[in-house]
Amino acid sequence: MKKDTLEYERALDAVVDILRERARAGAAPLTYGDLSSDLARKGHHVPAFEGPMPYLLEDASVRESPDGSLPLLSALVVLRETGRPSGGFFKLARRAPYKRPGDDTELWVKEISQLSSHFSLR
Repeated sequence: MKKDTLEYERALDAVVDILRERARAGAAPLTYGDLSSDLARKGHHVPAFEGPMPYLLEDASVRESPDGSLPLLSALVVLRETGRPSGGFFKLARRAPYKRPGDDTELWVKEISQLSSHFSLR
């Protein structure tokens, strides 16, 4: 699956839908493996730790918050071993236009809290 293809865009739509629904429900974060399984059930083969997964997660956050004013959807996807997002999430959160402050834990907890608040208002 390559970026800027119909297949990628459809998988991206599915990622956004899955993460929005989790945020709306106030559900706990899900692992990369769980997201991969959810995508497979929707007809998208996206391995948990290789290929397009990191790009899909970044693009899902950018789509939801292009100007940095809304919380990052990718905060909801964590590593099974640590229960926290991968380093890619923190790199995204600290770059423009997001520029999220705080150490990793503080940043992530705030992002999760804001996701829950944002989607419960919708």
